[in-house]
Amino acid sequence: MSEQEPKKTNPYLRQFLDHLVLEKGAAKATLDAYRRDVEQHLRFLEERKTAFPAQMNGEVFLNYVEWLRGEGKRPTTMARKISALRRFYRYLVREKTFEEDPSRLVRSSTPPKQFKGALDADEVQRLLEATENEGDDALRLRDQAMIELLYAAGLRVSELLHLRPGDFNFQYLFLRTMGKGSKERLVPFHERAAQKIREYMERGRPVLCGGRAADTLFVNRFGKPLSRMGFWKILRKYALLAGITSDLTPHTLRHSFATHLLENGVDLRVLQELLGHSDISTTEIYTHIDQRRMRELHQQFHPRGKKKK
Repeated sequence: MSEQEPKKTNPYLRQFLDHLVLEKGAAKATLDAYRRDVEQHLRFLEERKTAFPAQMNGEVFLNYVEWLRGEGKRPTTMARKISALRRFYRYLVREKTFEEDPSRLVRSSTPPKQFKGALDADEVQRLLEATENEGDDALRLRDQAMIELLYAAGLRVSELLHLRPGDFNFQYLFLRTMGKGSKERLVPFHERAAQKIREYMERGRPVLCGGRAADTLFVNRFGKPLSRMGFWKILRKYALLAGITSDLTPHTLRHSFATHLLENGVDLRVLQELLGHSDISTTEIYTHIDQRRMRELHQQFHPRGKKKK
């Protein structure tokens, strides 16, 4: 095969990728990541004259993992590659390509996810108050609606910026959004956020659109869809006005939403649904916040835990 000819995708990998698209709704970035990790594994087998799938077994898989370690891969990279291959082989077991999963002997080495912090309730309040009297009326109404809604519903910033006016049910206070993997979910929000959104729809958005058609709810001063960078700059401006000096990002409000709900007693499974996490393990990054809060309360109120004055 010449260098100009594209390399054919391994048929087993092709079936696996099709499965991720058709049955799991995987996004392109997810597919590309799986493709890279599995193709690297298959190249390793090919270079060592190991026929796939005939000669693939647990010992060969362990050899591959040791080779990855020898390449000096970071723990997070190792965890991602092993996770991708475990999913690949579990699929092939279900398809009867393998009787036993070759990756079964390798324990998942996923490192604990780092929680990047959340605002406390007072900081959130200051951030929302900073939008009250700042800038042009139409832009102010837009910014109030965006920040209020992001905290009220715990949306990803991409979900926020792709919202359309027709995605809201103001009678029952639910919105419809498309999350990761094009999975639709209904998300509740509260009346204060509904009020800010209605004010923006009625008095702010028409001014910004200037009679031009726009699909997305939130637009820039020229009536065009607002970008992620544009929103980050807006959020950063209000953070400075509110005196918040921590490294605030759009995702911080989603973290704050999750942390505050958990601290106030929401069930972890409910939180998983609200955040649109497909796997409960993703939601569990917030549990240590809840545990920390319980320790603080225990020390504060237990007779033997109180500090002596």
